[in-house]
Amino acid sequence: MRDKQKNKQAYEQAYFPPIPSRFTKFMRTCVLWQIVRFTKFNLMITRLLIKSHR
Repeated sequence: MRDKQKNKQAYEQAYFPPIPSRFTKFMRTCVLWQIVRFTKFNLMITRLLIKSHR
């Protein structure tokens, strides 16, 4: 019983989300990288649709 209460302390590290690194923040906001990801995803979906409609 004490073990369960021990893990429920306020402001414990487990309750905070991880902080993204500078590189992660850059990749999330870089427009060029988002265009590359968007294009790659669209090509994958297009290829999947082409294969399924044959």
